[in-house]
Amino acid sequence: MSDNSPELELRRKKLLFRGGHRGTKENDILVGRFMDAYLATLSEEQLERFEILMNDVPDADFFKWATGKAAAPAKYDTDVLHMIQELSNA
Repeated sequence: MSDNSPELELRRKKLLFRGGHRGTKENDILVGRFMDAYLATLSEEQLERFEILMNDVPDADFFKWATGKAAAPAKYDTDVLHMIQELSNA
């Protein structure tokens, strides 16, 4: 499957909506910056890791991990989270 397949584009659109509606303004800003910078170029595997962060992680935990206020469990401590952390500290 190519990075621009219709299936991946649909997943990106769903993530664009979900990421912009996290529930807290702070997370919406963090995720919005990440999506503006990277969403169009994420690989299929990275999209999967981003989906897990968006769908499985409560807002409070996500914010702490994204801003480096707490360490993420190994399951979530991925390249995608590191990309979000880099933007949150920029």
